[in-house]
Amino acid sequence: MKTNGKRYLELFLTFTKVGLFTFGGGYAMIPLIQKEAGEKKKWISDDDLLEIVAIAESTPGPIAVNAATFIGSRVGGFFGAFCATFGLVLPSFLIILALSYLLKTFQEFRPVAYAFRGIRAGVLALILKALWTMWKKAPKKVFSYLIMAAAFVCVAFLKVHVVIVIVGCALAGLTYTLLAERRRAQ
Repeated sequence: MKTNGKRYLELFLTFTKVGLFTFGGGYAMIPLIQKEAGEKKKWISDDDLLEIVAIAESTPGPIAVNAATFIGSRVGGFFGAFCATFGLVLPSFLIILALSYLLKTFQEFRPVAYAFRGIRAGVLALILKALWTMWKKAPKKVFSYLIMAAAFVCVAFLKVHVVIVIVGCALAGLTYTLLAERRRAQ
């Protein structure tokens, strides 16, 4: 059995690895969180990750930070949440701090611009992988597809604020579920 100190260190190192080896936003981190926290450490299941992403998406803050905080809390309580979150953000903070000095010096250097084009393409692939993983686990019902399509149209074309869309989707899901349960009870 692991002592709390070892558990906290393991959370810190695991999420430091996620933060260090992932470029892009929180969605790009989801596949690595799934691999490290789910497959390797067995702290969460794939279904847990899908729920964590849904909850993290609907709470303020970056999705990967929210996921790390939730997993850390589940594994080690308050200090586990702190260690996982700190481990996740520390590499990004240090890298951004170093890059801010370097980019100011080398911003006109073509290889730097080309490298960031490549990084953007890689991040898009990681986001698509996260989308694919979540889609495979999501319920395949007409209602789900209608909500997904409506949310996409609202955000992409009608420029509805994301918070309004998330609240609307939550209310639609709640209403749909309550009506379905009422029908089953009759």
